[in-house]
Amino acid sequence: MIRVVVVDDEALVRSGFELILGAAEDVEVVATASGGSAVETVRREWPDVVLLDIRMPDVDGLAVLRELRAMPDPPVVAMLTTFDADEYILTALHSGAAGFLLKDTEPEQLAHLVRTLAAGGVVLSPKASRTLLRNHPGSGAAVDGEAARVRLLTARERDVLVLVAEGLSNADIGGRIHLSAGTVKDHVSAILTKLRVTSRVQAALLAQRAGLLDERPQPQVGR
Repeated sequence: MIRVVVVDDEALVRSGFELILGAAEDVEVVATASGGSAVETVRREWPDVVLLDIRMPDVDGLAVLRELRAMPDPPVVAMLTTFDADEYILTALHSGAAGFLLKDTEPEQLAHLVRTLAAGGVVLSPKASRTLLRNHPGSGAAVDGEAARVRLLTARERDVLVLVAEGLSNADIGGRIHLSAGTVKDHVSAILTKLRVTSRVQAALLAQRAGLLDERPQPQVGR
């Protein structure tokens, strides 16, 4: 059972997520909270996944994220937002969030996204991420540096990076391209080192900025 805590300043949003996720057999919303009680609630419940509103009037969602990431064995945190071009999202992703969900995400997708987060995958809406990166593109020098680092990847590592950016866990990537989870883990480690990033979500953002998801190459299998 995947244990989830939902943090949002609106009671209607909290109850809606609780109702939708509660219908899944393998997901349990163990608590909901507003921003002021978020950290205390997470420490009490020790969930696997936290869905955290990024903009709350009582407590800044980014501040809550920092406190949660500082916990021993922290839960996976995904940010909730209303705006697909919210500039706070990039800050959250670079601060350790494993992705973001729009609050108007289709209800039938929510449980799947929570499973992805719990399995170690990232949750990034390709359309929303492209909008976000287009509105906050970064400096030309930084983008050129990212492109140079992408060129260091082998063909197999590029295949794995695309699947990481699509949100797949190591096990799912292995199943897709017929590699063991251990081999995929080694590839991911090499990718993070070559790209000079510290997390899968940062690698996914770099892949999107570099246009790898637009190319959508068909991964080769078994190498």
